[in-house]
Amino acid sequence: MSDSINFKTLVSQIGEAVIISDRDENILFWNASAERIFGYSEDEALGKTLSIITPERFRERHSKGYFHTMETGKTKYGNTLLRVPAIHKDGRSISIAFSVTMIFNDQDQPVAIAAIIRDETERFQEERKLKEKLATLEKNTQA
Repeated sequence: MSDSINFKTLVSQIGEAVIISDRDENILFWNASAERIFGYSEDEALGKTLSIITPERFRERHSKGYFHTMETGKTKYGNTLLRVPAIHKDGRSISIAFSVTMIFNDQDQPVAIAAIIRDETERFQEERKLKEKLATLEKNTQA
C-alpha cells in the first residue's frame, strides 16, 4: 500500500461512520460520516461516551455488554451486522446497522473497539411500511 494512503485518509472519505472508543466507552475517533449520521461534530463527540448515541432505554444493557467485551477480549458482533436504534443529536430516533472489531495492544489486551456504522433509517421505514401493507392485504383477503 502506498505511503500516501493511510487510515485517516480512508476513514475520512468512507460513507460509513467509523467510531473508535476506549476501554471506558470514551470516543477516541469520530469521522465525517459519524458527524453526518449522528449530528455531533468531532469536537463534540471526542471524549464523550457512547451514551450520546445510545437510546436511554438501552444504555445499561449496552454498557454491560461493552464492558464484558473489553474484559474478555471477545465480541459476538465481529462477523455479524447488528441492527439497532440510535439517537441523533437533535433527539430523533434513527436506525443503524454496524459491525465491530476489537483493537488490542502489544500484550494482546483489548484497548478499544472500532465500529463501522451505516444509517439504515430510510430502509427500516420502507420495510415497516411494506410490512404494514402486507398485513392490511392479508387482513382484507381473510375478511
